[in-house]
Amino acid sequence: MTLFDFWDVLVLGVVLGSLYAVIAIGYTLVYGVLQLLNFAHSEVFMTGGFGGVIALTLVVPVAAPSLAQSAGYVILGICTGALLGATVAFFLEKVAYRPLRRRNAPRLVFLITAIGASFFLYNLAGKLFGRNAMPMPRMYENRTVFTIFDTTINITQLLIICSGVLMLLIVDHVVNRTKLGSGIRAVAQDPEVASLMGVNIDKVVSRTFILGGLMGGAAGFLFGTTNQVFYTMGFLPGITAFAAAVLGGIGNVRGAMLGGMTLGIVEAFTVDVFGDAWRYFGAFGALVLVLMIRPTGILGERVARTA
Repeated sequence: MTLFDFWDVLVLGVVLGSLYAVIAIGYTLVYGVLQLLNFAHSEVFMTGGFGGVIALTLVVPVAAPSLAQSAGYVILGICTGALLGATVAFFLEKVAYRPLRRRNAPRLVFLITAIGASFFLYNLAGKLFGRNAMPMPRMYENRTVFTIFDTTINITQLLIICSGVLMLLIVDHVVNRTKLGSGIRAVAQDPEVASLMGVNIDKVVSRTFILGGLMGGAAGFLFGTTNQVFYTMGFLPGITAFAAAVLGGIGNVRGAMLGGMTLGIVEAFTVDVFGDAWRYFGAFGALVLVLMIRPTGILGERVARTA
């Protein structure tokens, strides 16, 4: 690998890491509050991708759009994907998880329900949108924006990195600097005491799912800008993002960001050195090595102690 190849691969790793980090936020928020592994979050990611593609298909013209139109289409795609992801996450919590929580169901029941909800949602998407991939409409000319160390950065890469960083900063601010964040941290630390102090547990849990759904849905659209959107697209990115959340410290928002970026970079270099067949070997191998040394993850804190 030459020095120039190194920077090319690093940029690709940062792009992947940005996506994984944003998806991992949904896993880590829900786990921090409910101690629940919400495996249906990968389908929240998938529905966000479909929402963005369908919305843009209705408005993007055949001719190449102007710069102002391109910016509007990107904002529309991100917002549509985020809103659809948040809507699915909201109803997922209300229909699938809240009844179990009110009946004090065992954790295993929550896990089985999450897996069942995941299968239901991706099969529903396949039925509604078809089993074939849907291409992303041409929102802009994907030209080079700038060059650094002879490595070109195109519009799609810059869009994913900047959007990912912005969303991660927003979530970090919400969790650590707002009233909602105080409620999330209080419920994560001790839900019974939080309830006695006047915190509405149902409202906090619901808004936590919505916040994670916003991030997952937006990530689904951003993923679609580099690929086609299809009904099983959430599986591999979702599993990798879950691994990222575990690597950084499941239940820790900043840990999810760090874990996502780490796995994205490791995956990119693994593919470059060993080939695509080894894509997930390096990332998950790094996860195993870290957990052998530090079982709680790199940062190893829960949402309750991230302030």
